[in-house]
Amino acid sequence: MDETLRLEQALQQMSDLIQCHAPTSGTFPTSVPNLSLMHATQLPEPLESVYKPSICLVAQGAKTATLGNETYRYDPMTYVVIAADLPIISKIVEATPDIPYLSMKLSFDPDVILDIVKESSLPVSSEASRGITMNRISPELLEASIRLLQLLNKPKDIPILAPLIIREILYRVLQGEHGALIHPFAIIGSHSHRIAQAIQMINQQYDHPLAVEQLAKSVNLSTSAFHKHFKRVTAMSPLQYQKTLRLQEARRLMLTETVQASEAAFRVGYESPSQFSREYTRMYGLPPKLDVQEQRATAATGP
Repeated sequence: MDETLRLEQALQQMSDLIQCHAPTSGTFPTSVPNLSLMHATQLPEPLESVYKPSICLVAQGAKTATLGNETYRYDPMTYVVIAADLPIISKIVEATPDIPYLSMKLSFDPDVILDIVKESSLPVSSEASRGITMNRISPELLEASIRLLQLLNKPKDIPILAPLIIREILYRVLQGEHGALIHPFAIIGSHSHRIAQAIQMINQQYDHPLAVEQLAKSVNLSTSAFHKHFKRVTAMSPLQYQKTLRLQEARRLMLTETVQASEAAFRVGYESPSQFSREYTRMYGLPPKLDVQEQRATAATGP
């Protein structure tokens, strides 16, 4: 079969399956562990969150993922792999009631990547690389993903077959154009793996002062090497990364828990409310109070 036709048929089948199990707008967890589906008929506001290692495939529509100052656009012909915990701003950019945005996100355990690398002769990159990659879709990856979605109709098969199909999906990802850049995040001792460990440490204590030299030492890197590899993986410095986490969490606290700006600043680790306000305004374009008011007004009127 012609590859283009094979891709078209697979994407249509994936769209049908997602719409079956995510029939209305929203994000839907599924009975397959770590698999979620998304359906959107409008263009909602950007969503900030720390993504765990995951694969995001789009059956219909398009979405962007922004890390630092870099934005990646993916659609049915491309997919995104996030290989480390990263603060991503995601935004659906193509969706209508007639042609809704439809996608699946599969989180994965890096240990499974390590097992596959050990058992295969796939190439491995020795250098640290960006923790997010854009890749061209392949029929083999789509067809494996469809088999995983089909398990939702046969829940008794999920415990046995889902791990096998997820393993195949990850194998297809590692065979992809940027697969060699993903491997090192699972290999203990690699620069990518060390930075992934450091990221987890920052995530766990983002509200504490960041001692970069001590963090570098804890993952057996010199301070200069740590800075270099950290920026390669995250597109930002360690301090910028921590600042992003703090400001995203402060915004969440103010929006969802109606916490005052000064209290939110204190909770995420700021000692100076004025410094918090300056950095918040630099990131979001408005002071905390005005930004929250605007976000609530937008939510009330809809996208």
